[in-house]
Amino acid sequence: MASVYRNSNSGSEGGEPVMDERKRKRMLSNRESARRSRMRKQKQLEDLTEEVKRLEASNKQLIEAIKMKEESYAEIESSNGVIRAQITELGDRLKFLNSILEIAEVVSGGELSVDLPEIPDPLMKPWQIPYPFQPIMASADMFLH
Repeated sequence: MASVYRNSNSGSEGGEPVMDERKRKRMLSNRESARRSRMRKQKQLEDLTEEVKRLEASNKQLIEAIKMKEESYAEIESSNGVIRAQITELGDRLKFLNSILEIAEVVSGGELSVDLPEIPDPLMKPWQIPYPFQPIMASADMFLH
């Protein structure tokens, strides 16, 4: 650059068009570089905006799935509560019936001749259906949860 200034200071008019040409080329180069930089930033912004939309949609789907699982869990927990209450009630009934049998044995002098049928325990053989005459009901939405 110093040589360009020297040429223009020395009074020769030949150096000034060279400087203007270099300056014009440099300005064009800077403009093009700035334009490319703006385009890159715009592309990055568009990409990030698309990613935000995609992640929001994914997040919405996950929230819906979690909500469905929570509802299913609440239903199952409610069913388990009912079953637990039934187990407690049946246990109490069994204790009561056993106490009646003990009293009947004491009263009869230990010679109680009651043939009690053996009640099969379905928990001991889970592969066998405990009530073969009851139909198994199925619904269309039983596998959705």
